[in-house]
Amino acid sequence: MTKERLYLYDTTLRDGQQTQGVQFSVAEKLRIAEALDGLGIDYVEGGWPGANPTDSAFFDAAPDLRARLTAFGMTKRAGRSAENDDVLAAVMNAGTGAVCLVGKSDSYHVAAALGISEEENLENIRASVAHLVASGREALFDAEHFFDGYKRTPSYALACCRAALEAGARWIVLCDTNGGTLPDEIARITGEVIAAGIPGNRLGIHCHNDTEMAVAGSLAAVGAGARQIQGTLNGLGERCGNASLTSLIPTLLLKAPWCERFDIGVTREALEGLTQVSRMLDDILNRVPMKQLPYVGASAFAHKAGLHASAILKDPSTYEHVEPSAVGNARIVPMSNQAGQSNLRRRLAEAGIEVEKGDPALARILDGIKAREDKGYSYDTAQASFELLAREELGQMPDFFEVKRYKVTVERRKNKRNEMVSVSEAVVVVKVDGEKKLSVSESFDAQGCDRGPVNALWQALAKDLGRYSAQLADMHLVDFKVRITQGGTEAVTRVIIDSADGKGRRWSTVGVSANIVDASFEALLDAIRWKLVRDRLRAEAPELESAG
Repeated sequence: MTKERLYLYDTTLRDGQQTQGVQFSVAEKLRIAEALDGLGIDYVEGGWPGANPTDSAFFDAAPDLRARLTAFGMTKRAGRSAENDDVLAAVMNAGTGAVCLVGKSDSYHVAAALGISEEENLENIRASVAHLVASGREALFDAEHFFDGYKRTPSYALACCRAALEAGARWIVLCDTNGGTLPDEIARITGEVIAAGIPGNRLGIHCHNDTEMAVAGSLAAVGAGARQIQGTLNGLGERCGNASLTSLIPTLLLKAPWCERFDIGVTREALEGLTQVSRMLDDILNRVPMKQLPYVGASAFAHKAGLHASAILKDPSTYEHVEPSAVGNARIVPMSNQAGQSNLRRRLAEAGIEVEKGDPALARILDGIKAREDKGYSYDTAQASFELLAREELGQMPDFFEVKRYKVTVERRKNKRNEMVSVSEAVVVVKVDGEKKLSVSESFDAQGCDRGPVNALWQALAKDLGRYSAQLADMHLVDFKVRITQGGTEAVTRVIIDSADGKGRRWSTVGVSANIVDASFEALLDAIRWKLVRDRLRAEAPELESAG
């Protein structure tokens, strides 16, 4: 059976940039566009030329993509021709082969937002699309508020789509702009649009995630006949985001009946880079990846319960719907007080530690984990600290350095501009290769702002660890999480530190103490020691190296 072509349209650089707190630089937009192109996306929407300097500069840079680079704008304004609308001209001047114009398709919005007649709006659509086509561009029409408009006035919503189609638009994109239309409604209405004479192979779908159903709604539209899906990486977008392509792509490529019916531009080989692309975007945004993201999240293939882990050892399909490596992710069997020995042996093996079944050390490690978790530790989310604990019990932990003492002070004082500022200073004394070393560090960023006592400790530790300092040059702290595990005067603080290095590794460590600085320092020491262990393991036996 010949598969139908289904087209993927990415709007991360435009709609994704409307996420609160997100603003891409030109260099970042170029990097994301190249990554999308590498995946095999059909259309990459670069932004709105003329709307802001960054978007204009991105199109001026003219990235060389296999994907169809697309400029976004709006239909011409009433009272002027398409040829003489300066906003439309800025979009055209970007020189892209494809142009997507948004226009109203809801009669209520035409009157309330635009303040023009329904016929004027139809003429704006017709004239704008015809202008694009006459200029040799591939025209896409985003029918804004289409589903709300269709439910309000079906005939007018359809008339807007027909106006664009008759003017030569390649794609009519049905937009669930407010994100409130449910998948069954989307399927029904998309089917009715096709029955009304607008071919499915000219229809796209653009869903927002305000009901957490943008992916389901997009698939519902495809099931009803639409043949283009619009979305963003990691579901970025205004309010609750857009349909996530990091969920849609593997679903379309790996799951029946979608993979049996449709051909998309992404290959199985390219799909193996999806997790890397997802995390690259989070790196650019300087935010911690969401662990629960389907397919690409760090917890997407994490099996905590002993029963689950035991079954996974026998057959991964018992608790996994796809193979993690298919999307470039990895299976994780976290350690916790729910763990059994089969779970423990598997996690040890993944860390390159082989322990025979029945070895008394297994029971000691499990007892140690359970005892420490009673004190507030959590190895469920701190795999690197678990590995270090196991190596200590097995006598496999190298003695890299010894911390003799440390001190942290936080002082409020006036700077040269007579402003009151905080200054964190750390002093650390370590013994490395028989020699004591003292390091002092204040924690300031490039703008002269205090980064806090934990950062000061990190800077002091990394400054002089003898022959190990060079190994820490590519290491950085990604996230710092604090939780109070008991209340009142018995309060205990748990700190989780997420770290990363230039080798693409991420790992988490835990520290627990009644004192938040002590807990932080413990987690920080574990983070450094794990990296040193893994660097040594990588050098001695590369085949045993795995993520933490």
